Amino acid sequence: MAAGIVNKEEAPLPSSSASCSIAAPIFYRALKITMSNPNIQTELQDRVLTLRINRPEKKNALNQDMYAAMADVVAAAAKNDEVRVLLITGTGDSFCSGNDLQDFLQAPPAPSPDAPVLRFMLELAAFEKPVVAAITGPAVGIGTTLLFHVDLAYAAENARFLMPFVNIGICPEYASSVLLPRNIGHVQAAELVMLAEPFTAAKALDARLINAVLPADQVLPVAQAKARRLAEQAPQALRTTKALLKRQDAAMIKDTILLEAVHFTSMLRGDEAREALTAMTAKRKPDFSKFK
Repeated sequence: MAAGIVNKEEAPLPSSSASCSIAAPIFYRALKITMSNPNIQTELQDRVLTLRINRPEKKNALNQDMYAAMADVVAAAAKNDEVRVLLITGTGDSFCSGNDLQDFLQAPPAPSPDAPVLRFMLELAAFEKPVVAAITGPAVGIGTTLLFHVDLAYAAENARFLMPFVNIGICPEYASSVLLPRNIGHVQAAELVMLAEPFTAAKALDARLINAVLPADQVLPVAQAKARRLAEQAPQALRTTKALLKRQDAAMIKDTILLEAVHFTSMLRGDEAREALTAMTAKRKPDFSKFK
């Protein structure tokens, strides 16, 4: 388990002006959780909680322990009045390179809401407070699809995006199969997820995945400034506004996330994914010619 609850007597809440950060195994008192995963770091300052994916040696690829940690952080942040805004970013020159496929192949996740991956997806999709993303480098797989579930997103000029699911014998996830064509229409969406080729930050802006493209050294400062501005706004007004903006789609998004997860998990165990991942390991092009 990535995080455990710390009771109020052990860990009183700080004042709103306090700043604190966590790395294993320090208590993160502001959120009343104990972290044991150094690959997920958090910092609370000016009522903005920064969640930083911290696995630069793997381009910030996510394993199931990291998903569990992130789910716990988001769930705790949702209940804590000291947190008004969530800011998501990555360490180093990557935002997130998607799932750690070796981890997923060793123990394929069940398509259950209790599985770490789905728990994180559902917690973030249902998060009532504003979410800001700072994309300082490549965003692959869920690094791209989680952007459908944030409120403001800023990307570096050199950031590249990729939804590689078909390339590795699986299907899209995180409700991207519905939200992407809604953003840009069927043929544009099909180009991005069926050809599954990398695209630029400018293309991501056209696809309405991000708000702005910025020089790399400005991405995090701008995202932090926007997050602080949101944190200064009336909190109930923000939550209500976000709820109204998402009200029509909330049930559909949850249903789609769960449906995609059933197909994703089944295909991850299938022959096409096995061929794709074997080819990747062997550094060759996958051969899908034998499949029907």
